[in-house]
Amino acid sequence: MESATIASEGAGAETGDKGLKKDAIGFGDGLAIGLDSTAPAYSLAAVIGSVVIAVGVTAPGNLLLAFVPMFFIAAAFYYMNRADQDCGTTFSWVTRAMGPWWGWIGGWAIFTTGVLVVGSLADVSAFYTYKLFGLDGLKNSREAVVALAIVIIVVMTAICVIGTELSARVQRALVFAQVGALVLFAVVAGVKVIAGDVPEGALDPSLSWLNPFDAPSYSTLLSGVLLGVFIYWGWESAVNLTEETEDGSHVAGLAGVISVLILLVIYVGVAFAVISYAGVDRVANFDDNANVLGAIADDVLGPLAFLVTLSIITSGIASTQTTILPGSRTSLSMAAKGAFPKAFAHIHERFLTPDFSTIVIGVAATVWYVGAAIVSDNFLFDSLSALSLMIAFYYALTGVACVIYWRRELLKSVKNFLFIGVAPLVGAAGLFYLLFESARDLAEPKASYSGTEVLGVGVPLAIAVAFTAIGLIFMVVWFFTRKGRPFFRSKGFEAVPDHVVNEHSS
Repeated sequence: MESATIASEGAGAETGDKGLKKDAIGFGDGLAIGLDSTAPAYSLAAVIGSVVIAVGVTAPGNLLLAFVPMFFIAAAFYYMNRADQDCGTTFSWVTRAMGPWWGWIGGWAIFTTGVLVVGSLADVSAFYTYKLFGLDGLKNSREAVVALAIVIIVVMTAICVIGTELSARVQRALVFAQVGALVLFAVVAGVKVIAGDVPEGALDPSLSWLNPFDAPSYSTLLSGVLLGVFIYWGWESAVNLTEETEDGSHVAGLAGVISVLILLVIYVGVAFAVISYAGVDRVANFDDNANVLGAIADDVLGPLAFLVTLSIITSGIASTQTTILPGSRTSLSMAAKGAFPKAFAHIHERFLTPDFSTIVIGVAATVWYVGAAIVSDNFLFDSLSALSLMIAFYYALTGVACVIYWRRELLKSVKNFLFIGVAPLVGAAGLFYLLFESARDLAEPKASYSGTEVLGVGVPLAIAVAFTAIGLIFMVVWFFTRKGRPFFRSKGFEAVPDHVVNEHSS
């Protein structure tokens, strides 16, 4: 997609058609943002215990299986970004391929994920910050944790407004902090396992652990995959910055794909290290307790164990910032196309970032977080469960949109058929299936953290349905406004332009 360029009066920089600064970041920056958005240290700490409880020693294989639909959808993001470099990603692509109604609700799902998860990420960082400095009184005070979490959200929102370059510099530092600590932990644990310097209950690692189908049952396999999909989510933040990336048509999508591959290595490697060093029983004792990595790191790294705690802190902080980016860029794109109020398209004259939409995401996330924290910690955890439904939905939509948009090119080569047709479609089918199974599971009140019901269903499903209903109401109302009607009159079912096909073939 060609974009008109204008000279920025405030910063003297070249900008694209939405006013975003062109060539603000490169491949390395996008890769760091893609990795940090997934919060690998926080994600592993949060779910590794639950995955081990579900599938035992096949946890590495379970994480490998969860990688498959993520990688296939990453291929869809790559090819759709080659055709349309739009910061709205799923919103823009689904609108082109499937029509404005599907595109709008896909964009709303991205907006919603930021609101639901940002507070929880900041909360974990706040808790572990107090723990790192031995401030047990503050760590055990919900008021103190919430207060620091709000400060983190405000600071990260401000960084997102100040500039994409500053955001990228922060992310480069944070990604080394968390990924480096995880690699150190996995390597030292592996060396100790080989040397036999392990506690009681340790297990000899085996390649059979990579077979997810050795899980105790199909239901436990499915539970593990659902958790695995959650911890891979977030890599597409790199693609949301495509209009601000050097050679964005290629680099942004590539950063997303490589992010997923790196995550696979990290997750499987750490899972092997944790299970072989600590054993299944010890890991399973933690379940949803995010201190599992910290506790095992005390034995593995000794005086350097604080690095793992620090990685969890930096993981939450980094993801707090990068999770704001997709929502702000998506709402900017929606506003630019007339699908959202015009205010969301406002660009800061000096910083060349979508200041209004960024601040709205930060404020909405803070309000939801504080409200959820007031209700209970369990309600906050239920919000994260609801998040998985939104993730599966807009990822799957993107996979379907890729096949539709590139439909005329699928049979022109084996590569096109497999990577632009089969892979995105299989990824979408898998995620739609997981969406259905997850919704069915979350409908049961006993499956929620709070254990309560709303109108006969569990709290997580009620949250997801409520946010979706709010979006549908807003969408219909916007349709009947004078400013919104032109957007909804677009036909959709477009196909990839010839000039894109020629560039792709060359």
